[in-house]
Amino acid sequence: MQNAILLIIYHDPEPLPFLAKEKEKENEAFFEFLQEADSVVLDQQVSALQAAATSAIDCRKCGNCCRSLMINVEESEAEVVAGRLEISRQVFDDQYLEKGVSGTMILNQIPCPFLHHNSCTIYSDRFSGCREFPALHVPDFQKRLFTTFQHYDRCPIIFTVLESLKKNLSFQHAAD
Repeated sequence: MQNAILLIIYHDPEPLPFLAKEKEKENEAFFEFLQEADSVVLDQQVSALQAAATSAIDCRKCGNCCRSLMINVEESEAEVVAGRLEISRQVFDDQYLEKGVSGTMILNQIPCPFLHHNSCTIYSDRFSGCREFPALHVPDFQKRLFTTFQHYDRCPIIFTVLESLKKNLSFQHAAD
């Protein structure tokens, strides 16, 4: 029988930066704690918490990721979205992309130009980074700790998962 998980839900993104600031020292210790955890158990816990948090939190009430992240764009994605917008690929590139010398492409605007009232106007064709964010369902969570903690103060799902994970793993932090 699988152990039940405890989920502490944070719906509102507004207080997250303040809460994150208050928890800086605690999270530094938690980061170290997670690096030493059993990776299989950790992946199972994070996956279960992410599934529960995602079903409980409506991203359309937040949209912080769309307002603050740099989005990588693959060639095939640019082709699809240009077609959806009924513009040439050249017009799409000129209007929406910045290209690096290595050929990498990112959206040239923050917030995302396809965000309208917390909804993605190209949702069914959104970019792979958007589809995967916050990537808590992806195996090897320990390899993404730095990135996950970078988004802790902006994403209610990440905040919920990490705060719940502290409880589920019985993490204890001695206050300074």
